[in-house]
Amino acid sequence: MDRHVLALTALTGLLAIASPAGQTGGLHSQSALSVTPEKTDIGSEQHTSGPVLREGPFRYRLHRGDTFDIAFPFTPEFNQTVTVQPDGFVSLTSVGTIQVEGKTVPEITALIRTEYASILHDAVINIALKDFEKPYFIASGSVARPGKYELRSDTTLTEAVAIAGGFTEDSKHSEVFLFRRVSNNWVELKKVDVKQMFKDSDLSEDLHLQPGDMVFVPQNRYSKFKRYIPSPGLGVNINPY
Repeated sequence: MDRHVLALTALTGLLAIASPAGQTGGLHSQSALSVTPEKTDIGSEQHTSGPVLREGPFRYRLHRGDTFDIAFPFTPEFNQTVTVQPDGFVSLTSVGTIQVEGKTVPEITALIRTEYASILHDAVINIALKDFEKPYFIASGSVARPGKYELRSDTTLTEAVAIAGGFTEDSKHSEVFLFRRVSNNWVELKKVDVKQMFKDSDLSEDLHLQPGDMVFVPQNRYSKFKRYIPSPGLGVNINPY
């Protein structure tokens, strides 16, 4: 089996382990791994369509257990603090329950305004997150300190590798993978040649991370065979990249 297919199979398990059961958004949903062909040639399965790796502003989507305040400036008797329940719903005073898991604050604001339309005319509603999952990224594979890290500011792929302790001696710098969940059924994959990028002094391919992204650094070919070389004096010239 192709070594990259094996890597993808292992990463599918990592995605499931790193994600709280049943959550959506970021890398939280435990769905089958799908890869679009225009982004990579890894694996034999070909997909003719699918989402594209997205860059740009990120809007936080609520998860189970998140808590937020709902304020009605002109009708404060409806002010309330709610928590997203395990089923993804919240209970609202006087109007019942609504599903909010996976939605952004503007989407929830519009939804709540609609729910209260029968009680309040053109209600002014302000939502403030109180307790929510902090943005993070995951670094795995051949980095010095694999793990889950807080995403506190704008961070690129190479910066994420540095935060995770940098490349190890058996890292394959020419193939660094970024996994990003773009829907419940799709995980988009982007391969970056960090070695060539640094050689050309061109950081245009240095992708900016979004919360929930996973950076995976595979091993080079040399690291898989070097234990079988009995002596450095054999005159064998092996290029690890």
